[in-house]
Amino acid sequence: MDPSHLQELVTLEDSYWWHVAKRQLVISLLEKYCPAPGRLVEGGIGSGRNLVEFNQLGYDVTGFDLMPESVQHVRNRGIEDVHVHDLGKPWPVDPKSLRAVVLLDVLEHVEDPALVLRHAHAALEDGGAVIVTVPAHPWLFSRWDEQLGHYRRYTVRQFRQHAHAADFRVSWLNYWNSFTMPAAVAVRGWEKLFPKRTQPDFPHVSDFTNRALLTAAAAERWCLKHLGVPTGLSLAGVLQK
Repeated sequence: MDPSHLQELVTLEDSYWWHVAKRQLVISLLEKYCPAPGRLVEGGIGSGRNLVEFNQLGYDVTGFDLMPESVQHVRNRGIEDVHVHDLGKPWPVDPKSLRAVVLLDVLEHVEDPALVLRHAHAALEDGGAVIVTVPAHPWLFSRWDEQLGHYRRYTVRQFRQHAHAADFRVSWLNYWNSFTMPAAVAVRGWEKLFPKRTQPDFPHVSDFTNRALLTAAAAERWCLKHLGVPTGLSLAGVLQK
């Protein structure tokens, strides 16, 4: 992330539907599969909004990020145990010391995601879990993904392969963000036909639309709990040790 966009991310992570809905989904998965108390590590901390929320749930939180600006910003928010660290290197935590790990839209940015997951596996206590989200459907890979530094978009099979390569059991796996997929497919198709060089960004939405999308996300979470959804722009999974 460009350091100049950090302040924009602060605003987005607090209120933008995509960030809020994803955080609500992750919280529901944490509470079900690896509830507090315990130590939680988030890799890729952004503005730190998630860590603040996880701390309020009762976790002792630690964060890693490649951006010194993010680390300093999160420390300014009162979360001290955050560090500049490459997730592909051995993690500076004791073996079997973590209750939970959160990796939200991180694995697509690393060349060897199974290595990152192996570091998480070593750090987790028995029964601990990793909550993961990644972009789905390789056929949707576009200039937008390239500009964001994505190595891949995931299939269910590839997600499971990377999890199993790190010795994890996939306890739960489903698509997420199904309700915006038609619009995203249309936009990506248009961009492939008429490419233009623009910075990847979240589209601005009105307050009314933001609330409507949060309502749609809440309905989707109900479906995920009871039925599942057949497709979506992302995959969300729970990997257990």
